[in-house]
Amino acid sequence: MIGKTYKTMLGDRELSIETGRLAKLVSGSVTLRYGDTMLLVTAQAREEKSTLDFLPLTVEFEERHYAVGKIPGSFHRREGRPGEKAILSARITDRQIRPLFPKGYRHETQVIITVISADQQNLPDVLGPIGASAALSLSDIPWNGPTACVRVGQVGGQFILNPTADQLERSSLDLVVAGTRDAVMMVEAGAQGASEEDLVAAIEFAHAGMQGVIDLIETMRAELGQEKFNFLADGDLSTDLVPEVAEAARAAGLRDALLAVKKKDRSARTKAVRDAVIAARVPDADADGAAEQILALKAAFGKAEKQELRRLILEDDLRADGRNSRTVRPIWIEARPLPRAHGSAIFTRGETQVLGVATLGTERDNLLVDDLTTEENDKFLLHYNFPPYSTGEVKRMGGQSRREIGHGNLAKRAIRAVLPTFEEFPYVIRLVGEVLESNGSSSMATVCAGTLALMDAGVPIKAPVAGVAMGLVIEGERYRVLTDILGLEDALGDMDFKVCGTAEGVTALQMDIKVGGITPQIMREALAQAREGRLHILGKMAEVLAAPRAELSPTAPRIVSLKINPELIGKVIGPGGKQIRELEAMGAQVTVEEDGTVRIFSADGSAAEAVRTRIESITREAKVGEEFDGTVVKTAPFGAFVNLYPGQDGMLHISQMSEERINAVEDVLNVGDKLRVKIAGIDDRGKIDLIRPELEGKIAPREPRAPRPGGDRGGRPPRRD
Repeated sequence: MIGKTYKTMLGDRELSIETGRLAKLVSGSVTLRYGDTMLLVTAQAREEKSTLDFLPLTVEFEERHYAVGKIPGSFHRREGRPGEKAILSARITDRQIRPLFPKGYRHETQVIITVISADQQNLPDVLGPIGASAALSLSDIPWNGPTACVRVGQVGGQFILNPTADQLERSSLDLVVAGTRDAVMMVEAGAQGASEEDLVAAIEFAHAGMQGVIDLIETMRAELGQEKFNFLADGDLSTDLVPEVAEAARAAGLRDALLAVKKKDRSARTKAVRDAVIAARVPDADADGAAEQILALKAAFGKAEKQELRRLILEDDLRADGRNSRTVRPIWIEARPLPRAHGSAIFTRGETQVLGVATLGTERDNLLVDDLTTEENDKFLLHYNFPPYSTGEVKRMGGQSRREIGHGNLAKRAIRAVLPTFEEFPYVIRLVGEVLESNGSSSMATVCAGTLALMDAGVPIKAPVAGVAMGLVIEGERYRVLTDILGLEDALGDMDFKVCGTAEGVTALQMDIKVGGITPQIMREALAQAREGRLHILGKMAEVLAAPRAELSPTAPRIVSLKINPELIGKVIGPGGKQIRELEAMGAQVTVEEDGTVRIFSADGSAAEAVRTRIESITREAKVGEEFDGTVVKTAPFGAFVNLYPGQDGMLHISQMSEERINAVEDVLNVGDKLRVKIAGIDDRGKIDLIRPELEGKIAPREPRAPRPGGDRGGRPPRRD
């Protein structure tokens, strides 16, 4: 028998992991199956050590369209670069496995997740991390797993482990949690204003639910796992120097340098302390062996700086810019800085600044999402841009990085929860967050700037949303949670926990842990402290813009909606689209839905109203007894056809034209003549009989016309669109 399969229950469905049958030349390879969704996951590392000073780990999430029986829609009919959903799925896996590689491990490592079958109900994004954990555990790659990853939904107040796509549509919570046997390592969620206690309960539910998967992978590793290869960690000549350098740095003013408020000032003063410490020990930088000494001293100083910063936080509740652990940096806000944008705002918190810009468009501007889930049109877009100048750097600019896509998605989930429905506000909305300065928490500043831009545009959001990034410093039993972390605290701390929400509850969160995991108690403290910080920020936002503006921005386009009889849609479109082209030539875009909903979109409000009037006229339904000032458009031996309003004619029979008998229609009426007419009857084919109201009662009424295929006694056939 080729291969071996292991099975466990995950939620109410069976998860199977097979190894030893596919991709056998790779170090670690597994095939997962959950329902009819299947993934092939491989893990491989280079034998030689990398020269890079960080872990060169890459995670690829490959979606194959054959997995759902589709041919790719690209020009070359093959898959191109990963889409946004695939990139986000890869990031989930990366964030789960990266912290568990041994310290000093520098071998280039690649995990590739390939979706080979997708049933569009069992979502592959949370299965990829399980496969990566199994592949790494079975491989010869040093890694301190296993881990597992699950999704939690909430329907009718009940938590659901690994909900299907249909269940997720009805869920008020979309929570993804990864963890080890003992602790939670990664959390990502979108919610409809969930309470902090509900989130903690959901995370604990997820952690309990993943234990069976961890048991399964541990069994696989015990039976089939390879021996891990030995790796050479970076030699560290600086370790012995750290106590000496730390003492000298403190004497030279390291504490005061770290507490400088401004980033550039702090960096300059810290560098001056470092240079003084090095100069005292290596007075001649050009002497033999001086270069190696300087490198070792720089490395030792870096460790001493980290130790001092963490000591200040834990012992003195002092942070790198002088704040205590609960203080949010100073905030200033400007609404509508851009005169022509539909909505705009600048949000600045300390040395992090984001320009938020809102643009309103029509259904034609929506984004077609075509991945391995169901195809849909996204009517809310959020794009996060992080140019190099925002951190005072020079870098090559290209497409959006995975980090930009991930940060943008977090902000999008946070804001989407408060948007009106498309029926309530029929615009496609695009938000752009331009990061102008960044010293920590730019994604959370994007949430704040984006919310303000929407309110400036007049979008009727349900409530303002703010975001704040929380940090953590933990040493043994001692720890301290930090509100509104700086970039330095993110780099030297142990957690990055971003929480977004309204005054009522949480709409999105994302947590990454750099240590082995955190306890529910720390998570509760972090969420409570985040709420405190979020309410403070919402208060600052309300001082500038407390609610959406009562009117749409003057530069925003207008959408006029009306409902017509679905049977009359053909009249609006016209033969070959002629009528709708004429309508759009009046200065508006027109969309017509199958249920008869018509939306008119124009930057010119008067043009939109003119088009609405025209459509109402085209789709007007005549009623018996109505009178019109009509125009003769055609004559025939039996009568005259009179246009009542655009697209609708009626027939005035020759017997109804005069009290006296007439020999020819042209004796009384000619094409172009105008006259007052009244609808006397409408037959079952919609044909209209007219009379002259001034002759009503003076001449005998005409007998109703009998239905006849092909038209009315030689007259025009029934009108068709």
